[in-house]
Amino acid sequence: MLKAMADYGRLMRAGTALVRHDVILPGEYQTRLPVPARLAGRTLRLFGGRAKGRPGERLATALEKLGPAYIKLGQFLATRPDVFGTEVATDLSRLKDKLPPFPMEDARKTLETEFGKAEADRLFTGLGEPVAAASVAQVHKLETPEGMKAVKILRPGVERLISQELRAMKRAARTIERAMVESRRLEPVAFTNTVADAMMKELDLRLEAGGGDQIKSMSDKDEWFVVPSVDWDRTAQRVLTTDWIDGIPLTDPKALEQPGLDRVELATSITRGFLTHAIGHGVFHADMHEGNILITPDNRVALVDFGLIGRIGMEQRRFLAEILWGFIRRDYQRIAEVHFEAGYVPATQSVGEFAQALRSVGEPIHGKPAEDVYMGRILLQLLDYTRTFGMHLRPELVLLQKTMVQVEGVARTIDPKHDIWKASEPIVKTWIAENFGPAGAAKLAAKNILEVADRLKRLPEVMDRFEASLEPGYHDTPKPPRNQPPWWAWFGLTVVLAAIAGLTAVQFA
Repeated sequence: MLKAMADYGRLMRAGTALVRHDVILPGEYQTRLPVPARLAGRTLRLFGGRAKGRPGERLATALEKLGPAYIKLGQFLATRPDVFGTEVATDLSRLKDKLPPFPMEDARKTLETEFGKAEADRLFTGLGEPVAAASVAQVHKLETPEGMKAVKILRPGVERLISQELRAMKRAARTIERAMVESRRLEPVAFTNTVADAMMKELDLRLEAGGGDQIKSMSDKDEWFVVPSVDWDRTAQRVLTTDWIDGIPLTDPKALEQPGLDRVELATSITRGFLTHAIGHGVFHADMHEGNILITPDNRVALVDFGLIGRIGMEQRRFLAEILWGFIRRDYQRIAEVHFEAGYVPATQSVGEFAQALRSVGEPIHGKPAEDVYMGRILLQLLDYTRTFGMHLRPELVLLQKTMVQVEGVARTIDPKHDIWKASEPIVKTWIAENFGPAGAAKLAAKNILEVADRLKRLPEVMDRFEASLEPGYHDTPKPPRNQPPWWAWFGLTVVLAAIAGLTAVQFA
């Protein structure tokens, strides 16, 4: 009961902030609203101030003032243009969370708690004043014998604050889903749980260290991005230490004024690097806004802050690759089929009608100059059809959608003429060829043959059991546990796998 009262109190505080910034039933939408909603909006505006800017900009300002949990919620809401519209989603995608730093005394207390006083004094002797501060953590420079380091330290009490705010959000989502039948298509509970899970993982910096280390190992092979190494000896649950990266964040206009910088090449590197990670590895930096992207002195792209790591399985990777490839080739029928195959459109809908809807998205942009074609806008238009075709939210794609919009925006900031289709083509084409062309088929056949061979190794044991089962008295002996598949199941599976391997080999011979 007390928790519920506290949750509703926090939600009331959030509602007050939204009213103050004229976000609830905003005046700009007066002509689109029914009469009761217009009256309600006018009443609410009596209690608010003179809010300036577009509705999306005002919402972003309100969320920034409410704190870290709401900032993260706003960043995720930027992935739902089907609910809020393209303009609002674009404004929310620019949410940042820069705040004043907390005192050095609190930072040192955290280090002592995590490492012990003696070890903290030894490892962090050269710790400097904070150089950057956000709502969740701040960053310090640290001089060490091995070179300059970056030390990220969580804000005191941030875990408790975020946990409380997320609990209130979850309560609101459950209430909305129960009260509004139409909202269930948008999966408010699943969406809120996705936000909450991502945020709670950000609060364990050991997880961020693991994600950053994985991105680094991928980047060292692909060479699209520079990623700092993790200093594991100086990393704990509330402290993360990495090598210091010399560079200027893209939030600073000077980043793009460095001598010798090629804007076209830089934008292409960001797009291709992201797609290589997402499609090629199924792992990607899921918060690629301008503040987390640095331009190094040798004009390379460096990534920092790995609190959000996105992961997608092979089916989602194929989904993304085939959609991009379909738009590049204007094959709307195939794009529609991929949506149905992945289960993103209910089977009761028409593939042909969905392909027709996709054509209405793709054809208007064909042949236009690159600066007039926005992949982000196309993705948002695609999402607009979720209502028409009864599509539900896919929580596993929320981070991907969010990051793709961010990447497209960053690339266009660097190079307004950036052709994201041209940049994407070699990455997508190569991946499809390697995974679904003859080479991919050969890999699949080889994998099936290995699985069959493994089953065949067990064939003598299966036959021994079969022979034993024919001997008198066998049925009186204790039987294997029920959760063990019987011999005939293994034998049948072996036959099926052999058939699959044979058919695969014949198909691509």
